[in-house]
Amino acid sequence: MFELVQAGERTFYIQAPVKIGIYKAGGNDVYLIDSGNDKDAGRKVRKVLEQNSWNLKAILNTHSNADHIGGNRYLQQQYGCKIYAPGIEAAFTKHTLLEPSFLYGGYPFKELRHKFLMAAPSCAEDVTAPGFPPEIDIIPLPGHFFDMAGYRTPDGTVFLADCLSSQPALEKYGLTFLYDVAAYLDTLHRVSVMQAELFVPSHADAARDIRPLARLNEEKILEIAQHIKHICEVPQTFESLLQKLFTQYQLDMSFEQYVLIGSTVRSYLAWLKDRGEICGSFEDYQLLWNAVL
Repeated sequence: MFELVQAGERTFYIQAPVKIGIYKAGGNDVYLIDSGNDKDAGRKVRKVLEQNSWNLKAILNTHSNADHIGGNRYLQQQYGCKIYAPGIEAAFTKHTLLEPSFLYGGYPFKELRHKFLMAAPSCAEDVTAPGFPPEIDIIPLPGHFFDMAGYRTPDGTVFLADCLSSQPALEKYGLTFLYDVAAYLDTLHRVSVMQAELFVPSHADAARDIRPLARLNEEKILEIAQHIKHICEVPQTFESLLQKLFTQYQLDMSFEQYVLIGSTVRSYLAWLKDRGEICGSFEDYQLLWNAVL
């Protein structure tokens, strides 16, 4: 783990629970793409940098989920480097309480205020700010999170962040976190026609042909939507729907899983309602979700 892998002429990634990209610019200056899930990951990244006599110029975060920005603060303190993130993600990176608050829908209790959902805050700027490396292309990849983006380096390596889950993850978990179903499906379609020398998803193997994995992810989204519609053929409260989905996909219930999967299911409900495939009604002071047959 934390092995350095060459992806292109001047592009590398660190094989870690969340892949960390490295682009070698002029001289010994490098740019990181994401920073890992915590301070310990930051220390391991620093070791890789020191072994190669590289100077960290800046961190380019794909999005603000805690497992992608957890090493930011440590590395920024060590190198005085800048941090860039796209759009809303920059605000979430500076104010990390926003992530568990968003997921929970209110002020999060202490079991949600930890590094898995709330990284140490770091000073981030938008990717449009001065100093962002102009030779790196920003690729909007919304859907998994608000303004998530990928990055293309000059040698044709594309870092895809969390827009794709691996086949083993899809088979094991079924339901994986996402924020906007419509935007996610659109992202999958755009990714499936992209050209690159190498694609590097954060949680799946690097690949030269990303189309098969994009299709698998799309099929899983549509499968989950059909399951939700089927369950809602009998009117359901949100909690009863969530319980049935946890049972169907054999997921372990915990505070973290409750907010992550709960937020995801609400996003599916919003998408299906906007498409006219389910509707909501109020009975006995409860919101019931009904499939439109």
